[in-house]
Amino acid sequence: MISVNTNDLERAVQERLREVIDPETGADVVRMRLIENLTATADGKVKYTFHPSSPLCPIAVYLIKEIKQAVARVPGVRNQEIKVTGYIASSELTQLINKEI
Repeated sequence: MISVNTNDLERAVQERLREVIDPETGADVVRMRLIENLTATADGKVKYTFHPSSPLCPIAVYLIKEIKQAVARVPGVRNQEIKVTGYIASSELTQLINKEI
């Protein structure tokens, strides 16, 4: 297995996340602080928390799918573990997004 530099991987993920734009605000998800606790391991596993802008965010599902796809395109990312907080259906969305390929 190839080992990656975790700091470089975290920076690359942050940069890719700047490309995910909330269509309602026109701001990226990093600027909006919707991603928290981002960490990476040497084997390419990226963990983070998605915190929608409101508990009833109408585009939470759309955004987390866009975020997951963006992170998956970062070279070196082999796996993602996502936690959703601050959303009315946090546990359900966490389970759903972590099951999807």
